[in-house]
Amino acid sequence: MTEDDAVALIGGRPMAITPVVWADLGCGDGTFTRALATLLPAGSSIHAIDQDVSALRRIPSDHRGVSIVTHPGDFTVQPWPFDGLDGVLLANSLHYVRDQPRFIRDCAGAMNHSGRFLVVEYDTEQANRWVPYPLSRQGLTALLRAAGFSSVEFLGSRPSIYRRSAIYSALVER
Repeated sequence: MTEDDAVALIGGRPMAITPVVWADLGCGDGTFTRALATLLPAGSSIHAIDQDVSALRRIPSDHRGVSIVTHPGDFTVQPWPFDGLDGVLLANSLHYVRDQPRFIRDCAGAMNHSGRFLVVEYDTEQANRWVPYPLSRQGLTALLRAAGFSSVEFLGSRPSIYRRSAIYSALVER
């Protein structure tokens, strides 16, 4: 997926009007990190964490005036080397988390009161070796409402290149 494809999938509209701090958990090579950076105002920052150090090296430290700080490590293990987040991006990473309710509570604990989630996932309940803990649209809505988030807005969808199920994006607010 290209950066432009990722921007289109996550809605292509600004995520804030003043500088904010986000985290991209399980960022991989930063495709969605850069896409998010295009939707944040200059002066914002994104903390990008992933276990793949070689992928982290491909992420620029600045993208369109947004600072990107990379952190090698397992995004499912806290404490993270950052907190006070305005938002958390989970792009094709939440399906690797076995205990999703606990993980969402942990993420919410690292956010300020008005924190948001931006989620990209496969719309399926069928597990496989690449998506061990899938989360359909309905599953995401139930998970986040149970954690106290009241607004789940689905932003976009596109066919998966693996032709199994569609990929969707959602913006979740308290």
